[in-house]
Amino acid sequence: MSTPEPEIQFELEPPPDAKVYVSTAKPKPPLTNEEWANLEKPKVLIIGAGIGGLMLGNFLQKGGIPFEIFERMDIVKPLGSCMSIGGLFGPLFEQIGILDDLEAIGKLNISLEYLREDLSRLFVMDTSERLELTGANEYIVSRPELYNLLLRQIPKEKIHMSKKVLSFMQNEDGVMIRCADNQTHHGDILVGADGAHSAVRQHLYKELKQKKKLPSSDDVPLPFNCVCLVGQTEVLDPEEFPDLNLPYSKFNSVLGSNDFSWARATTKQNTVCWLVARFLTKETSKQHDSFRNSEWGPEAAEAMCKEVRDFKVPGGKEGKVTTIGDLIDRTPKHLISKVMLEEKIFDTWFGGRTVLLGDACHKLNPAGGAGALTAIQDGVALANWICALQSKKASEIEESFKEYHAERYPLVKESYEMSKLFKHIAGKSYASMLIRAVFTRLPRFLWRQILIKRCLARPQLSFLPLVEDKGTVPPIYQASLHKTLEILKRRAEDQAKEASSTNATVAEFRVGPEAAEAMCQIVRDYKVPIRDDRMATIGDLIDKTLKDLISRPYWKTG
Repeated sequence: MSTPEPEIQFELEPPPDAKVYVSTAKPKPPLTNEEWANLEKPKVLIIGAGIGGLMLGNFLQKGGIPFEIFERMDIVKPLGSCMSIGGLFGPLFEQIGILDDLEAIGKLNISLEYLREDLSRLFVMDTSERLELTGANEYIVSRPELYNLLLRQIPKEKIHMSKKVLSFMQNEDGVMIRCADNQTHHGDILVGADGAHSAVRQHLYKELKQKKKLPSSDDVPLPFNCVCLVGQTEVLDPEEFPDLNLPYSKFNSVLGSNDFSWARATTKQNTVCWLVARFLTKETSKQHDSFRNSEWGPEAAEAMCKEVRDFKVPGGKEGKVTTIGDLIDRTPKHLISKVMLEEKIFDTWFGGRTVLLGDACHKLNPAGGAGALTAIQDGVALANWICALQSKKASEIEESFKEYHAERYPLVKESYEMSKLFKHIAGKSYASMLIRAVFTRLPRFLWRQILIKRCLARPQLSFLPLVEDKGTVPPIYQASLHKTLEILKRRAEDQAKEASSTNATVAEFRVGPEAAEAMCQIVRDYKVPIRDDRMATIGDLIDKTLKDLISRPYWKTG
């Protein structure tokens, strides 16, 4: 871009010895339309680039809300096995434009088969009716595939790696985070999407505790009673593993006679995602307590890999016995991880300009497959309220967080109880044995009721065009959708009235140079100062003004 010529100050017939004043200051570039719009929008700082954080980033990107994502790792490794997703989010994923991509990477999930340790069938949960109930297919998707799909939707400049948050400050004017590299970043809203051991939650709770605003229920360590080993194999040969040829995912869960249960599922990419869970007693829980804060990663997994190698799994050619060890040997080490599984719903989800999302405020057992799903549902509700904010005032932001908590907390409680039920199916207690006995004899109509209950929370974003929900069972009332739709509707009506009023004024009163000639004659002799006590007239200025640049507006007030 060429440098603009310096502007010479206006003079009327300057004398020969007059000094000419030249401005050497470089003019600031004008704000873009997006920058002007963003002046009125809250800037969101998202801590954590997991599935919950990335999904919220996707929603805000579509809503035109400025945001940045900060991740403490230098490279996010999407560790974990797989997840079942799609049925609850068909319209939502169509809204944000990733439904076709999900179908491309996912394999249909129509059932979950429970097996005994000898691989004989115990019972099957038929989930094929979800398509009818929700209007959308359910897919088994490996976590790395889903993660990479979400990552591609967000501009690279909005994700900052190696940004470990040490602390934050918030007040009436905004929020500031301080990172381990001693840099600070500023915004209007801080979202803690940084997992079960959330640094944002810990700092927020410390702040609330000092103010005596933290309930005792949130001032206790995270409880855990299960340790989990997960992984995903490399691409396998369908000749060796015939299940890979099926048009749907073969999803099996084996209930061991010891403290273990394990599962495997086939994917669209001809890989097998697998999981081994160990249910801890009081004694074994103490033994694992030293690993409570360990990362998901291969280093912590080696000993457990050796311990579970001989566990049998189905899927071998012509009935050949396959083991977890066979899957481990075909799994890249960086895709194997071990983690402690905590279970807790925190009561405090926000404070001031800071709010929590996903595992940071509710950690569910993965047995029910609801952990990432609830994080996505959190993100929808939170994005709806953020996009409906009328100002950046801390009081208004906190009121929106109250609405978010009021909507999501009861639904998360339901998901928590459902996860406990599925955990018990694979558990070793007497209660678990009783629940398994019930499920083996469960009438189909009762199972359908359970399935319906799991299909009701189907959220959409209020700031994007709504998509028809084709499910035979209508979704439950979504407060953030309907309330913010009303807010956005009123805002659009007000803007339309304002635009209509402005356009009418322009059309009626703002006239061109022809209608200004009479007024030019009236004001010609009005004097204006120039320099050194010299005077000029409005007429002098009119004569030096191009006629096309003269107009006569009327200013309407009130």
